[in-house]
Amino acid sequence: MSEVQKIMAAVIGAFVMGFILVGVSKQEPSLAEKEAAAKIRNYVTMQTMANQKCPDAVKEHTGEQVFFAAETESDKDTYFTMKWNGENVKTGGFKKASCTISASLGGISELIIDDKVIIKKKI
Repeated sequence: MSEVQKIMAAVIGAFVMGFILVGVSKQEPSLAEKEAAAKIRNYVTMQTMANQKCPDAVKEHTGEQVFFAAETESDKDTYFTMKWNGENVKTGGFKKASCTISASLGGISELIIDDKVIIKKKI
């Protein structure tokens, strides 16, 4: 066997080993990894829904546009709550507003503005 043939065999062997390693390394995600990914997707969905629906609901009931929540709460599984502090209290705005999104309802489950319950849905 000549030197050129030996080098070609070594290169072909390296390619074959590379394909084998790539094929072996592609495994299905475990059940725990799938569950973790599903929880993250659920949390992101609730947060996105809250960022879309809650400011609109607060503006509808107070006439005041809200942008950034002063506080958020969540158990990262079933609900996501956003809380705002009002800025224009002297001109008829609100002092505090709270909006809760429930994953099981798929929408606003509770809206409280200045300790007055506007929306309260049972879960």
